[in-house]
Amino acid sequence: MQYKEINMEELGAVAELTTFAPEGKTAEWHAMLHVDSHGETFQQQYRRIRQAEAQLLGTEDLAGAKPIYKRYFLSDATNQRPLMEEDPSCTVSYIQQPPLDGSKIALWLYLQRGTEVIPQADRLSSTLVRHNGYEHLWTMGMMTTDGTSYVQTGRLLEDYEQLLADYGMTLEDNCIRTWFFVRDVDTQYQGLVVARWENFAQHGLVPETHYIASTGIGGNPSEPKALIQMGCYALSGFKPEQQRYLYAASHLNRTSEYGVTFERGTLLRFGDRDHAIISGTASINNKGEVMHVGDIEKQTYRMWENVEKLLEEAGMTMDDTAQLVVYLRDGSDFEVVSRLFRQKYPHIPTVFTLAPVCRPTWLIEMECLAIKEATNSEFSDF
Repeated sequence: MQYKEINMEELGAVAELTTFAPEGKTAEWHAMLHVDSHGETFQQQYRRIRQAEAQLLGTEDLAGAKPIYKRYFLSDATNQRPLMEEDPSCTVSYIQQPPLDGSKIALWLYLQRGTEVIPQADRLSSTLVRHNGYEHLWTMGMMTTDGTSYVQTGRLLEDYEQLLADYGMTLEDNCIRTWFFVRDVDTQYQGLVVARWENFAQHGLVPETHYIASTGIGGNPSEPKALIQMGCYALSGFKPEQQRYLYAASHLNRTSEYGVTFERGTLLRFGDRDHAIISGTASINNKGEVMHVGDIEKQTYRMWENVEKLLEEAGMTMDDTAQLVVYLRDGSDFEVVSRLFRQKYPHIPTVFTLAPVCRPTWLIEMECLAIKEATNSEFSDF
């Protein structure tokens, strides 16, 4: 794993870049793009971040790289999304989770080289990636505008399941990762929980089988009547033994014990690399109890410990991490938390956003993806 910070002073922008590019193999990049506020309007900051993206993609190191997905973190999605250009290059998520560095916009960008990338592959504008017999399906920004959070979650899942069927996939066998962004998470999250529980049970996703790695977090879709926004990653062409769920039972409990339905993490093994997908993780113990209520520093330490234990179970460390998204309930904690992260993980591309966690007493949550070179000769390369 290689880490690099590219300071584009003329644009007032910074690109934090992770490169995983084994010789002769598929290359992967994760980039976090940030812009200085400069007291500018959203349009001006958006223009600069698009210029920074173009400059990054024009570097020699990223020659031939193609975008797989983008996520824009916005300070006012309803008003800002109409000012943004349509982007047909890949599947895109626009979510109101204000960057906490004082800007109005940040961008998470995932790229690959050496695969067949088909943008806008279907009616939900997914990105389809084909290589070595695998089909990776990335579908972001799904939402609907009618009904309660319970109704909207059910409709989104049913629509996504129909999309998977179009590809010969199913939710239970092929969906690897989900994101659920919830408007006013303190009041609307329970509707999501119940609808997901009911839907999953219909597909045999129950405590005795497995769930899906996920983040459920506060975030406002750009459509004012949308209470839930969903994003998903699905994979076909792999053997069941290539996927293993991560539990870290010494530090975390099974989520079903407190009524929710997601896996703490998932390890995907390919011939030439392993991917560890870590769900949204907070300061919790193996009894499902919130640890260090009211103390942002201690919650940060416990959250790190939990994530590190999940990665350890996958045979990895934080040195294998490609990116971090950190969610804070209280924006005034940003200075403290960003200092802690700079001290412990200064090289990992990171974005800090204002996004309340699903329990009010959780002050912080993080998610990440780790990649490590491996030799799994029984499986096809990534």
